[in-house]
Amino acid sequence: MNILDLGNDDAVLNLVMRERRLAVSEREWKHRLRGYGYAIRDTAEGRVLTSLVRGASICNLPA
Repeated sequence: MNILDLGNDDAVLNLVMRERRLAVSEREWKHRLRGYGYAIRDTAEGRVLTSLVRGASICNLPA
């Protein structure tokens, strides 16, 4: 089991993008991320990965 360091945005971003490649739809991708405790929020600046537990922004997602 891999334990992610929440201070390491690259590891979290790699996980998120890997899950996107594995998911067959955007809805499934968001569902898979919820299992890890993450959510995607759409903002004027683009998509932001957030923590469900803390509600805080973690990092911006690439377009």
